[in-house]
Amino acid sequence: MAMVDQPLYPFAVLIDELKNEDIQLRLNSIRQLSTIARALGEERTRKELIPFLSKNNDDDDEVLLAMAEELGVFIPYVGGVEHSNVLLPPLETPCTVEETCVKDKSVESLCRIGAQMKEQDLVEHFIPLVKRLAAGEWFTARVSSCGLFHIAYPSAPEVVKTELRTIYGQLCQDDMPMIRRSGATNLGKFAATVEAPHLKSDIMFVFEDVTQDDQDSVRLLAVEGCAALGKLLEPQDCVAHILPVIVNFSQLNYFLYRTSHGVFVTWLQINYMSYVKLLVLIPPGQNWFLPMLGCCVIEAEVRIAAAGKVTKFFRILLVLSWRNDTNVILADEIGLGKTVLLVSMLGFHQNAQQIHGPFLVVVPLTTLSNWAKEFTKWLLEMNIIIYVGTQLVDRRVILVHMQMKL
Repeated sequence: MAMVDQPLYPFAVLIDELKNEDIQLRLNSIRQLSTIARALGEERTRKELIPFLSKNNDDDDEVLLAMAEELGVFIPYVGGVEHSNVLLPPLETPCTVEETCVKDKSVESLCRIGAQMKEQDLVEHFIPLVKRLAAGEWFTARVSSCGLFHIAYPSAPEVVKTELRTIYGQLCQDDMPMIRRSGATNLGKFAATVEAPHLKSDIMFVFEDVTQDDQDSVRLLAVEGCAALGKLLEPQDCVAHILPVIVNFSQLNYFLYRTSHGVFVTWLQINYMSYVKLLVLIPPGQNWFLPMLGCCVIEAEVRIAAAGKVTKFFRILLVLSWRNDTNVILADEIGLGKTVLLVSMLGFHQNAQQIHGPFLVVVPLTTLSNWAKEFTKWLLEMNIIIYVGTQLVDRRVILVHMQMKL
């Protein structure tokens, strides 16, 4: 009996096992793709294994999920990024199935591969793939395409970029709510790759459109995308386009909207210098923050979400009040963070504004040691002086001590 060529053996076994009715056998075979690829070598993997996987129409979601996961890290087995485009066809089919986890894993693997591809390969292979999915007859293909635009767009020629922006806008207006949801979910990632002039026109038009969608789920996802868009816009554009949407949704009866407003406060917290500029731009007398706090509404879910953002929100409010030369009273219960708020505020003065004092903090005698400990712990470069007493001579001693330190 003639000996079977050793490199051919694993591939032959793979073919047999993938045709087997036993799903566990097919699944185990897929999970050994990297081993088979090493046995075959890079060239035969490109010319035999990958085309076979592209034609393999296994309809089991577990098998497709395992294949999508394996192919996401398969670039070294096909000869490196120069040949990475051969991995796109076998991942295109799983993008069209109905099972969400399979679609998501396929899109994730395509993004991972696309992020490593050369610009020319992106233009010749990846962008046409995105267009095919976006024009797919079945809605699942169009859902998957929304998660690929942010990879395709940066390398596209100007004419193609215009086309991609148009296609994405059409997807966000599709008749199928699932496609509009996917468009709203991925809008922030796509917007991060779009040039500033088109961001203010095309992308903001799409954003305003999805915030007025007739489906609650689409509008909710649009609100959650406010944080991503807010990072990309100038403060005055946030006031004009983002802030009205947040305020409007925070006042709606549907509690999910009001729960989601916290992403805006989170964005303000992340963009420390931007939020100060933004808040200064808000016209005086517009108490937009009161309805957004959500602490007085009926639903417990909204109150819980608002409570998680109160500390961050009031840190913002302290900065705004200082800039407007107004007083603030923090009337919280014990343990809600008043000490930390004040420490962070003085740290902001010292580090961001280069204002080194002197600052006067008046506290009860019973909490004096705790206040001093917190200041010493968090503001290492600040000169902390504890004063207890009313004698004028003691005050003069402190003044002299401070002048020596400054």
